[in-house]
Amino acid sequence: MLNALRLGARRIADLLMPQDCFVCGSMSGAAALCSACRNDLPRQPAACPVCAVPTADGATCGRCLRNPPAFDASRAAFAYAFPVDRMVQGLKYRHRLALANFFAEELLPLAPPRPAAVLLPMPLHVRRLRPRGFNQAVEIARPLGRAWGLSLELAAVGRALNTAPQVSLPWKERSVNMRGAFRCEASFAGRTVIVVDDVMTTGATLDELARTLKMHGAARVENLVVARTPSPD
Repeated sequence: MLNALRLGARRIADLLMPQDCFVCGSMSGAAALCSACRNDLPRQPAACPVCAVPTADGATCGRCLRNPPAFDASRAAFAYAFPVDRMVQGLKYRHRLALANFFAEELLPLAPPRPAAVLLPMPLHVRRLRPRGFNQAVEIARPLGRAWGLSLELAAVGRALNTAPQVSLPWKERSVNMRGAFRCEASFAGRTVIVVDDVMTTGATLDELARTLKMHGAARVENLVVARTPSPD
């Protein structure tokens, strides 16, 4: 309850009070970033339409051609580089909730909603959700749902396992770490599911979630992420 009250107070303050730009500290009014810093952010270049890793001409990358993932498409607004990396961390660990609205605004042009689509924020295990007080993917997805008139699925899919943080593992171990990580208690028969997340690294977490969704009938799974890291290759 206390976490919820603090989160609500922070959200109201972010909406009503003038802010300093998260990057340079200059006055930015009601925005999270000033216009100059916003224009200088590392936008995602041409990328593989399946996994969103940068490619020379925006063609499907060799990895996805050799071993297609369970998800069908991915889009990212930014490369995971300074200052976007600090912004993502600021949202997750410093409760800078205005950044969630900023990220949603940047994602809006990337994924026009499909018929019968549903938005699914990447679930957090309860052991991580409780101390943090909120799920950053939910906070990013809420404005998208309002803008597109799409519902958010917040209950039917969850974390079955409190897996080790992916960032703490070598790249090659991350797929194994995520096996069986999700539970699903609903049918997504014939639906397109748009998964919203903050960062895509190896794609192992998103791949396991897409596999779970397709086992429960999803016709298509698309990832919409704030930032994409470079390929390990």
